[in-house]
Amino acid sequence: TLLHTHLSLLQTYYKTHHYSLIMSALAQTFTATSASALASRKSSSFNARSSLTTSSSSSSSSTRGARLQTFARVDGGVGVFGNKAGMTQIFTDDGLCVPVTVIAVKDGNYVSAVKTADADGYNAVQVAYDAVAEHKITKPEVGHLAKAGVKPMRHVEEFRLAAPADGITVGQKLSAPEMFKEGDYVDIRGTSIGKGFQGSVKRHGFARGLMTHGSKSHRQHGSVGAGTYPGRIFPGKKMHGHMGNETTTIKQLKIMRVEDDCIIIRGNVPGKKGNLIRVAPAKIVGKNC
Repeated sequence: TLLHTHLSLLQTYYKTHHYSLIMSALAQTFTATSASALASRKSSSFNARSSLTTSSSSSSSSTRGARLQTFARVDGGVGVFGNKAGMTQIFTDDGLCVPVTVIAVKDGNYVSAVKTADADGYNAVQVAYDAVAEHKITKPEVGHLAKAGVKPMRHVEEFRLAAPADGITVGQKLSAPEMFKEGDYVDIRGTSIGKGFQGSVKRHGFARGLMTHGSKSHRQHGSVGAGTYPGRIFPGKKMHGHMGNETTTIKQLKIMRVEDDCIIIRGNVPGKKGNLIRVAPAKIVGKNC
């Protein structure tokens, strides 16, 4: 419509040669067009704000009083804690020499709390481990353990479960021979050995450059991206940095022997000697998860 108006005004100009009249007509046309466009924008923005306010009020009213849901990793069952004593080897009945790790179980593994979905929003069993003097932990921890009838413990951690725990009460002592038997599979969690600041070859297994023929990049990282575009390093790029000292889980390790004061696991477990080790039943699809 505006284009047709311009054409008609130009035709009038060439016919009448009244320049001032044409300019005033053009000014009036643009003023009317901008005013109508501004009014339409105001009405559309008001409608959008009103619909947003209505939707937000309805969503807030619908979610008011709803319980906050937490999604976390669920264990295969209730387990126990121990400390890595070291590695050795044993011989099976078939004559095979098997490398094993000995996990020493100190005084502890008492149930300090049992949480349910109705009361706490999730199912879990809280286990306390490693008895210490009262002054070595905080007073809130002392009071929490005393309420459960448990003496002061250094470590308190939960085993999250998909269903409420049956047959477990507060103050109960968890014994390794009662929880596991020979031939069971468990998931082991611990803190890996810290390696400090390492290069990309050791940290990520990158291939090194030539060591001869005048090469000047033996163990260097190499290119990290283009300079013109994107002109930056993408997050998550594998580079040199701190290695180790991370929470690591090794799944489905076989138990070779179980005693009151130790658990013997086939293979290696994360961490150095003395590290805290978390032993839980392995998560097997179709069985417990």
